Parts: sequence; structure tokens; C-alpha cells
Amino acid sequence: MSAVLGISGTYHDAAAALVVDGHVVAAIQEERLSRHKNDPRLPFHAAEACLAYAGLAAAALDRVVFYEQPFDKLERVLVSTLEVFPRSLRQFPRAMASQLGDKLWVMDQLAERLGVDRAKVTAVEHHRAHAASALFVSPYERAAVLTVDGVGESVSTGLWRGDGRELTPLGRIEYPHSLGLLYAGLTAYLGFEVNEGEYKVMGLAAYGEPRFRDELAKLIRVEPDGWFELDLSYFGKLANADLGFGPKLEGLLGPRRPPYAPWDLSTERDQRYADIAATLQLVTEETLLALAREAQRRTGFDALCLAGGVALNAVANARLAKEAGFRRVFVQPAAGDAGGALGAAILGALELGDPRPGPLTTAALGLPADAAAAMALAGELGFSVKRSDDIHTVIAERITRGEIIALCTGRFEWGPRALGQRSILADPRDPDSRERLNRAIKRREPFRPFAPAVLADAAARYFPGAPDDMTPFMTTVCPCPDQAFAAVRHVDGTARVQTVTTATPALYAILEAMRAQSGHPVVLNTSFNGAGEPIIASEVDALAFLLSHPIDGLVVDDVLITKRPG
Repeated sequence: MSAVLGISGTYHDAAAALVVDGHVVAAIQEERLSRHKNDPRLPFHAAEACLAYAGLAAAALDRVVFYEQPFDKLERVLVSTLEVFPRSLRQFPRAMASQLGDKLWVMDQLAERLGVDRAKVTAVEHHRAHAASALFVSPYERAAVLTVDGVGESVSTGLWRGDGRELTPLGRIEYPHSLGLLYAGLTAYLGFEVNEGEYKVMGLAAYGEPRFRDELAKLIRVEPDGWFELDLSYFGKLANADLGFGPKLEGLLGPRRPPYAPWDLSTERDQRYADIAATLQLVTEETLLALAREAQRRTGFDALCLAGGVALNAVANARLAKEAGFRRVFVQPAAGDAGGALGAAILGALELGDPRPGPLTTAALGLPADAAAAMALAGELGFSVKRSDDIHTVIAERITRGEIIALCTGRFEWGPRALGQRSILADPRDPDSRERLNRAIKRREPFRPFAPAVLADAAARYFPGAPDDMTPFMTTVCPCPDQAFAAVRHVDGTARVQTVTTATPALYAILEAMRAQSGHPVVLNTSFNGAGEPIIASEVDALAFLLSHPIDGLVVDDVLITKRPG
């Protein structure tokens, strides 16, 4: 038996993934256990949890693989800060302290903390880890692979040929010319937090018109083959790591939006920001389309895999599926930096001679919930506790009468999407549910959409184009022509669809019960977390949420828990 642990971390969204004999056994983001959103610290809790789930001691590991090369990253940081000296004077001491501290000696820390031989701890290139995380769990034997993010060691965009167990690089774009940097800079300009608010920009974009094309054309120049170059004078990231854009950008687009200010899209000010978001989204889509078409031209393959933080842009992914010239497109659920841990583990396993993993059919790769522990704690809190042999029908009945039910069942998900293991469920036809979720429960911006989960065998009836290879993991959007689904239909007439099969058994059973109750196997599915929090992991997290948020009930496996009898 061979066992390989992959690790990502030290920047944001740290994670660990365990591959045993070529099989993906567990994959866990550190934030789920530390309860620190996008936790960047080395994921020792997640690593220990993966090993414990598999019943392995760290000494049994054949390899621990880090998802990037620390010394190569140090070189890039040193060169990029010196290139803009003295503008980088304030950033330089901090950047060097960061890289010369824990980040440089990361592999020694991993060996010491995990208790493994230092000779077993290795590293792979960041974008190769991204590419592996997509290709090697995809349903394709051969595929073109695009990796697009802010930056790894020095690469921001990679084009790869994937064939069987092999990944061959075909092209690269280097930092600071980065689509991730462009999106992050404008995310900050729009008042959102970088590495957290990009998906908010995507939701906001649907409310705007792309009328700032001429202005954004000054920020990025894109060639027909997808090669692009930023005008760095608009970006402050090299000289100001906290902001991501410079004064020249405000001179071009106007004053930045104040962070945390309430949104009102009926005002001229906020509509202008929505129009900027719409333009950014369009430019991002068109750049990705040019890259994908070049990937198709160079490989001749009919399948495309995507990874890197930019691959979580579901709207862009839908356009790639329709317009890039590929018959099939796949994005694994944790496409961002967390996914690098999975790619690193797979690369290490392949190097040891293990088989390539089979296609990923579920994102339930975390730790399981404990219904007995939930019942005991709920009883101590004075909650109503009812066990049911037909819990899925109970959930469907409550949802169809307007209740909002949180679901904590089985192993928690891998990636930023709740996919029926740690979800909040509501009636997709009820706009009041959407309002209540946004205002009182999720406490988030009013323009952000909610997603539908639908049985795969009925999906095409409600969401044309579904199912495809991305819909099981909610990494694309589909048209939503039926305006009756008001709670999940975005303002642009689309929905970020999750198609459900028996691979997600609890949600599948709920949707079958929804079909019996309401005539349609569709439910609103949003992540089980509060504002600024990671998705819950354990039954203790779930009960804490029930205490502090006005949901109507919590289900842990086959147990219904409510604050009051009913």
C-alpha cells in the first residue's frame, strides 16, 4: 500500500488531501476545522483529520507533497519587488519577512510537525498541482487543461496537454500579467475583500451593463491566441499588497467604493459599480475564451479541464462550454488553492507508480457528522429532538410549507460549494424564502443569487443544458426559463445548477420527496454558514448555528432538531 498526503497553504485556503493506492480517500480545507475563513496556515488539523479518517499514522505515509516550490516563489517575490523599487519600499521588508520566515522552510515544518522523515517531503510546481487536480479526477482520459489564477511561483496562466498519466506544458503567462490579479484588483476597487469577494463581483455583474469596455481595454491587452498583458501602472499590488490597485485606476474609473457600505442598486453610484463589474466579467470571459480556443487548437482534444481560482467563475465556465470548441468541460469542486493539495497528492502517487484515480463522483471527502452526539447536545440545550425513519419526507414537507431547514449529513464537502452534505434548503419558488435567507440568516448583499439542486434525470426540463460534467459540482450556470423558480433564478435568467444523483444519497432522497410533495424535484440549496464564516463541519458547528440564526430546523442525518416543539 502507498499513501501520499498533499498539502497547500501559507497564502490562503490551506488544505490537505490523502491518496491511498491511487484512490482519493479524504480532502479537507483547514478552515472547516479551525473555523477561520480561508485559513492560510499550514493545515495540520486537516492533515491529521485525513489520516485519522483513513486509520493511518503519519509514519505510514510514503510521501508528503507541498503544492508549490518555496525557493522558486522566494525568487519571484524578490525579483518582482526589486523591479519596482523604490515604490515597493514599504512592502519589501514585509514580503521578505514573510518569505524568509515560515514560508521558506515549509517542508521542514511539515516533516517536524507531522513526524515524517524529511526525505519523504517534496514539492511540485504550483500550476502543475492545479492541472493535476483537474485532469486526474476528470472523466476524460485526454484533455486540454487551463490553469488560471493570481500567481503560483511565477506563472499566472498555464496551458497543458493531458494524456493518461502525463501532463505536458504547452504555454505559460508569467506574473505580474495575471487574470487573477486583474479580477482581484477590481474586486478591491469595488469594496470587496480580495480572495473572498470575487464571487460577489460575479453576482453583481448580472445587474450591470458592460459600458466600460474602453476603460478596461487600457488595463489589459488580449491577443487572439489568449496571450495577454496588463498595464501595471494601474495596479498597486507590487507596491501595495493590501490594496491591489493604484491611484491611476481611480483616475480612470472614479473613486473606489467604500468597503462594507450597504448596497443600493437603485442609486446612480452603485449602478455605476455594477456596470464596472459587468465589464470586468465580460473581459474575463473573453480572455478565457481566447485561451481555451488556443488550447483546443494546440491539442485537438474535445475535452477541457480548468483549475485555479479563476476556474470558480461559473458564468465564464458556461461560456467556455458553449463557445470554446470543446464537447465537454470539467472543473473539480475545489478549483482554487485548496485544490492544489489534491493535485500534489495525486502527482506524488503517480510518481510512486500508483494508478490514476477514477473520476470524482462526489465532493463528500471530509469528516462525517455524528447524529448521536448531536442528539445528546441538543437535549442538553433544551431543543426538541425527533428521530425519523422517513426524514427526507419530513424535510420536503417542511420546505414546501415555507420552512428553511439546515442539513448536516454524512461527510462534509470538498470546495467552497455546499452540495447537500452541509446545506441550507428552502422552497425554490418562494421569493420570501430568498429575502429571509439574505436578510436574516445569511446576512449578505441582496444581489447575490441562490442555487437550485435538481435531480439529474429531470434537470433538462427545468434548466436547459443540464446535466453536464460541471453541474454535479455547481461550477457552471444554466438558463432558468421558468420564472416560477423565483428564489433561485438570477436577474440574468440563469441559475448555478447542481444536478443530483444517488452519489449524493441524502439530497437525492429529499429531491424525490420534493417531487412527491410539490410536483418538482428542485430545492434551493445554499451553503450552511453565516456571514464571514466557513461552511460548518461538525454537528457542534451546526447546533451553534441553530442557536444563533433564525432557521426553522436542523437535520443531522435522520434527526430533526428544532428550538421549539413542532
